[in-house]
Amino acid sequence: MHSVQKVLMVVAVLGAGAGVGSALFALVTPGELQKQEMLKEMPEQDPRRRDEGKRNQQLVMATLQEAAATQENVAWRKNWLVGGGGRSA
Repeated sequence: MHSVQKVLMVVAVLGAGAGVGSALFALVTPGELQKQEMLKEMPEQDPRRRDEGKRNQQLVMATLQEAAATQENVAWRKNWLVGGGGRSA
């Protein structure tokens, strides 16, 4: 009988903890309007930032394609925008 009471007490405490955790989660989770505002403020939403990211991606891809086509070690380059001019391995 004592073990049944202990099990019920453990279940009650765990249930109360889960309830408190769920309530706190519901309180701190932003609402739909707050989510929309947060999304608008993200740097990825700025057109200039997106263009900069595309440009960086193009530079990386061009460098990788050039590295695949040559024997030069492109990691030693001082100026990544210009081909050649680095040390060879």
